Amino acid sequence: MARHEREARYGRFTGGPDPLAPPLDLSEALDAVSEGVMAGYSPEQSMREFLRRGGRGQAGLDELAGRVQRRRRELLERHHLGGTLEEVAALLERALTAERGQLARDTRMDPMDRTLREMTIDTLPASPAAAVGELSDYDWASPEARDAYRRIQDLLGAEALDARFAGMKQALENATDADRAAVSEMLTDLTELLGKHSRGEDTPEDFRRFMDAHADAFPERPENIDELIDALAARAAAAQRMMRSMTPEQREELMALSRQAFGSPELMEQLGRLDGLLQTLRPGEDWDGSAEFEGDQGLGVSEGAAAMAELGHLDALAEQLAQGSAGSPLSELDLDAVARHLGGDAAVSLRTLARLEESMRESGYLSRRPDGDLRLSPAALRRLGGALLRDAARRLSGRTGSRDTRMSGAAGEQTGSSREWRFGDVESWDVPRTISNAISRVAADGGDPGSGIRLLPDDIEVRETEARTQAAVALLVDTSFSMAMEGRWVPMKRTALALHHLVGTRFRQDRLQLISFGRVAQTRTMEELLSLDPRYEMGTNLHHALLLAGRFFRRHPSMQPVLLVVTDGEPTAHLLGSGDPWFGYPPAPETLRATVDELDRVAGFGTQTTFFRLGHDPGLGRFLDALARRVGGTVVAPDVDDLGAAVVGRFLHARRGRPQSGDPWSAGGRWAV
Repeated sequence: MARHEREARYGRFTGGPDPLAPPLDLSEALDAVSEGVMAGYSPEQSMREFLRRGGRGQAGLDELAGRVQRRRRELLERHHLGGTLEEVAALLERALTAERGQLARDTRMDPMDRTLREMTIDTLPASPAAAVGELSDYDWASPEARDAYRRIQDLLGAEALDARFAGMKQALENATDADRAAVSEMLTDLTELLGKHSRGEDTPEDFRRFMDAHADAFPERPENIDELIDALAARAAAAQRMMRSMTPEQREELMALSRQAFGSPELMEQLGRLDGLLQTLRPGEDWDGSAEFEGDQGLGVSEGAAAMAELGHLDALAEQLAQGSAGSPLSELDLDAVARHLGGDAAVSLRTLARLEESMRESGYLSRRPDGDLRLSPAALRRLGGALLRDAARRLSGRTGSRDTRMSGAAGEQTGSSREWRFGDVESWDVPRTISNAISRVAADGGDPGSGIRLLPDDIEVRETEARTQAAVALLVDTSFSMAMEGRWVPMKRTALALHHLVGTRFRQDRLQLISFGRVAQTRTMEELLSLDPRYEMGTNLHHALLLAGRFFRRHPSMQPVLLVVTDGEPTAHLLGSGDPWFGYPPAPETLRATVDELDRVAGFGTQTTFFRLGHDPGLGRFLDALARRVGGTVVAPDVDDLGAAVVGRFLHARRGRPQSGDPWSAGGRWAV
């Protein structure tokens, strides 16, 4: 049989997403978003905060913005804009030194001529610009001096052109008169083209003819006149900002020198007309900005214009990063600009952040409501709830005197027999019967069990348990402002979500009601509680919360009622007969009496009650102790970080219907009062 081999070809990587990059891990981002949501922020705000801050080994938008500012500061602190003036001064000094030497050596020169020449160069103004101007008609005796002076004129012209046309300075090195004439012709044609465009008289053919004649002056290779104008206006605006950034003395000196560019003022006049047209066509460019350069490294005119252009790009990049922090999609940011100004690693970081943002939106962990707001999806709630429940179980297992909490076996007491597994069952597998079923199935199908078997759902049997009384669980959580002020807001929400996940996955026959109570009480869905913001309002209305819990228990008369109350303050509000809340501090007798009466009614259902006391308020401690003795309940005073484990532990033990020896939540346990 002929063997066919596929030929592989390799080439240089040409950009785009890294094909060897590891898959994105969304767990850290999801955890950050979830924590933000529980702290009262929206998922959108929480995701923005994560992208702004970054993750483990991942630069965030803040760090990238910091690099932008450091690069900007480096440009300003390292350079100044007098480079061209310094170079002109050095060339002028070289020319004058060479001329004096030539005059001293030339014995054949007429003495009167020599004297006049020496007087001319010895009485030059101190200003290089004025000196260059006075020497415009001077007949140099020294070829070296003449060459240096000509270099001054060429330098000024090349710098002025290079500030507006990329690469022009290098193109005009050792320029001939023909080269200068070609530049002048290009400027004339360009001014004419832009003038026609400003009047609406140009055609695409005009642009094509211009580019055919002068394409070498435009390495950007614009494809139409708008791209040409954009490139020219950006550079012209940078050159103008550079001039505005000079000191008044530098600016005056440079403008005077520029009139000597290529030995005549014609070039600067042409550039002035061109700049005026560009400013009319692109008024949105920054033509009036400036910056303060403070360094000791001089920049020439073209280099200064390039530095100003880079500063403009950095400012635009900083604004884009700020918009990304505020909510604009990161995919819209200019990765090429990031790589150009901050380096390739910064572009990789930004691309990764953009992928994280996109993946979070497409992962199913965030869902968009009809009003446009993002919310944690049910999948995200399940994932987060599972993580919180595992953390609670770990804390339970690690407590002194406690036992390992095996929540997976909490569905009932085993009878010794087994049955087929059904979807939703939480009982332990009967492993020998399950394996035996799989072996029998494989053998019946003619397979060889010795070569390995694969379990199918129909093979699974679980250990049968006796039915257990269903529970109606009311979790009452204090949402008064003190909970947020004392750092208990997020632990409260984590606790509720852990219990919600436990009931929803391991005790599906039970019912859980979440009730928040501040100035008034309210039943909440898990999503509503997670997105609840702290609000500054006076009142801890446990009376209203107990009233809602009683209504919940009455709706489930066949279930065992379990009451779990999380609070950090004594009751300071109760409902009046009109249904309006009444507040008083310190706690008024009427409020305490209404709260106790409502607790008695709830206890009348045979409710197993646990109070979770947060903080160290002795008044609250005495009050909750009295309530617990009154209804045969328990008071638990966990650290705030252990609140989730405490609530889950008490629920499990109430669910079993009896405390266990060594239980840290039972009377005499570590956290029981």
